[in-house]
Amino acid sequence: MQRIRKAPDKAPDKAPETRSAPRPAATLILLRDAPGGLETLMIERHAGLGFAPGALVFPGGCLAAEDRGSSGSSGGGLHPARLAAIRETFEECGILLARRRHDGALPDPARCADLAARYRARLLSGDITFGALLEAEGLIPAADRLVPFGHWVTPSVRPRRFDTVFFIAAASPGQQAQPDGSEIVSCRWGRPAEILGEADAGAARLIFATRMNLMRLAASRTVAEAVEAAMRQPLVRIVPEWIETPGGAELRIPHGAGYGPCVVPAVPADLG
Repeated sequence: MQRIRKAPDKAPDKAPETRSAPRPAATLILLRDAPGGLETLMIERHAGLGFAPGALVFPGGCLAAEDRGSSGSSGGGLHPARLAAIRETFEECGILLARRRHDGALPDPARCADLAARYRARLLSGDITFGALLEAEGLIPAADRLVPFGHWVTPSVRPRRFDTVFFIAAASPGQQAQPDGSEIVSCRWGRPAEILGEADAGAARLIFATRMNLMRLAASRTVAEAVEAAMRQPLVRIVPEWIETPGGAELRIPHGAGYGPCVVPAVPADLG
């Protein structure tokens, strides 16, 4: 696939007024234990996209009407976001977090691969909804597997804004990630510290929220440790502040939200 080059963002003269209301979105950070330590699934966005072109991100996207309209007892007020995270992950990389309706068991990897082969193109074209897929196949979303991890809102200095809840979940054993070939051009597993190192060396692009979540994940050695830490940390809605200082622009986030450092140099392109 031909990669489309996009001109770099220019720094704003000052932090402008809010240009748009942020769109509700959800992201799923899939984790697995590996011999070298905790690994997370990253997807590479196409370089021609308007938001985060060419960046490594976690699977996710905006909430759809069907996510808000679905019912479910688990998840409370975050249930629509959980559904969106599961749906977007299946659409973008073919990994399905679901349970069999009749017994609550996870479908085996071969069946998940078959479902991806039969349904992903139809989902992406709008020929079928995710809810209709699950109903036809006797499945329900495994929303109970998702643990809230972070809540990030794009700063008002950006024209395209998202209000995103990040979840973490253990990946289902044996399922293989495959990019959708449109918005997503590659999928890869890696240790958080390794991915951060590549970004620091200029070999990968990360946006601010992704970088901060990877830094937080790097403190955990196993999936169980990351999940336990997330369950102890209250979910705080973070809207990074763009602050002009004599030494240059800074991004500031609140203390006590589970992230650090809380003050970093501001780079416009890192916001998406």
